[in-house]
Amino acid sequence: MKLLRVGTAGAERPALLDRDGTLRDLTGIVPDIDGDLLADAAALARVRAAADAPGVLPALDPAGLRVGPPLGRIGKIVCIGLNYHDHATETGAAIPAEPILFFKAPDTVVGPEDTVLVPRGSRKTDWEVELAVVIGRTARYLDSAEEGLAHVAGYATAHDVSEREFQIERGGTWDKGKNCETFNPLGPWLVTADEVPDPQALPLRLWVNGELKQNGTTADQIFPVGEVVRYLSHFMTLYPGDVINTGTPAGVAMGQPDPKPYLKAGDVVELEVEGLGRQRQELKGA
Repeated sequence: MKLLRVGTAGAERPALLDRDGTLRDLTGIVPDIDGDLLADAAALARVRAAADAPGVLPALDPAGLRVGPPLGRIGKIVCIGLNYHDHATETGAAIPAEPILFFKAPDTVVGPEDTVLVPRGSRKTDWEVELAVVIGRTARYLDSAEEGLAHVAGYATAHDVSEREFQIERGGTWDKGKNCETFNPLGPWLVTADEVPDPQALPLRLWVNGELKQNGTTADQIFPVGEVVRYLSHFMTLYPGDVINTGTPAGVAMGQPDPKPYLKAGDVVELEVEGLGRQRQELKGA
């Protein structure tokens, strides 16, 4: 299923994109798309049954209707740094022996076409297209990558916007360059795991002002999805509704020759993970 949330920011309602591409209202079936729903097999079964039954779910007119983040009440966002061989190479970094972890606050999440704000004083705002993993079952001390995949509810397109000076040159922690407001557009859809048979076979692309900058594949991940979930479960408990941003391929501004083409107000970024939907953001000053 392709699940999404539509409406004004803070007042989104649950919806579904059916097999014919028609937007359908889910408010009569479930209150929201969130961790509670993803952990409730009976509720998900009701959604599937309604989606398969003609005329049960009312159609929504998408004209002028904002698409919000496809997941509400996100618990935590765990991010994996330097998780693509080609991205590590372009930045001159050694291949990590273990996953590099940092966090984004849930309040960085915005919709896939919402405005992204360039922070005040920023000189190095950068782009990163990523595969986002959404947890559907509580994960603690998992034994295998196969178990890790079994705890995934679905996948989404994410934009891990980053301020490189804040992240790298200001000391202390990467989190300073990762948690500026609007720095995690998510969506448009949460695609359930049954529709993504191999998360290591997904092309990712990103354009800035119409120019292709990133063109990679999740096959190049150093630590694949199942292993990332397994690994994280030994350091923290993952709950339904938690999100994992799994890293970005080569092509970021930081990895390009000087003068590096960092983002500025007025730029337009478009990105997609194949099968998970496309995003478009215009940048403005904070």
